[in-house]
Amino acid sequence: MLKKNHKNSLYMENLQAPAFLAKSLSDENRLRILLCISNRKKSVSAIVEELQLSQPLISHHLKELKRSLLVKVERDGPFIYYELADKRIIDILMNLDRLATDLLTRRKTF
Repeated sequence: MLKKNHKNSLYMENLQAPAFLAKSLSDENRLRILLCISNRKKSVSAIVEELQLSQPLISHHLKELKRSLLVKVERDGPFIYYELADKRIIDILMNLDRLATDLLTRRKTF
């Protein structure tokens, strides 16, 4: 859990939960899936069609995203729909993108 101390700097009490989420976000296909479902819930077949990835691959990543509580699942008859569990996920991805861009822009060597 993140906490602020009296000097307004952050420190961590428990790093397990953020590390678990960071690991779940460490795959580019999972990020693409999260972006794909960022505006509305979608079926697996709609995600497959939009991202042009195989159904088994999408299903594998959706299982991991569900396990890490990043997506919600809704069953409607024979169809299963996925949506973001929390809209803040997209904000986090946007912040990570800005950070990565800034860091890579300033990099001088590998």
